[in-house]
Amino acid sequence: MIQFCDAPTAPRAPGAYALLILLEAPLLAKAGARAMELAPGRYIYCGSARGPGGIAARLARHMRKEKRRHWHVDQLTRAGVSQGAWVFPGGCECEVYARLAALPAPFPGFGASDCPRCESHLRLWPAQAALPQDWIRSPSSS
Repeated sequence: MIQFCDAPTAPRAPGAYALLILLEAPLLAKAGARAMELAPGRYIYCGSARGPGGIAARLARHMRKEKRRHWHVDQLTRAGVSQGAWVFPGGCECEVYARLAALPAPFPGFGASDCPRCESHLRLWPAQAALPQDWIRSPSSS
């Protein structure tokens, strides 16, 4: 089963993650020259963590409100609430994104400007939409 965790309980190993972010208000997000208004709702950002501290360090950064904007997802994590992540030690963010193919991709290019494989690394998780069967559900997934 794929575990859902927060930064303190996440592995310090390198790998991939699917970060659950709740936007409670609309957000005008930008990715390069593109801008798009994201509606309130649940979003899943697929990312990777290869540096020191691994997945735990990357999730800790995402969950901080105060930070310098470095990645596209920083817009969402500053405006919304990062609720935790499904973690994939040794995994690849593109494979995680592909596993969520049943969910809409609301913003082409978002989080994937350097990725030749994916149209985006952001998914919208509508109410009633199912996640892969082996993902342990978060407290907010009902």
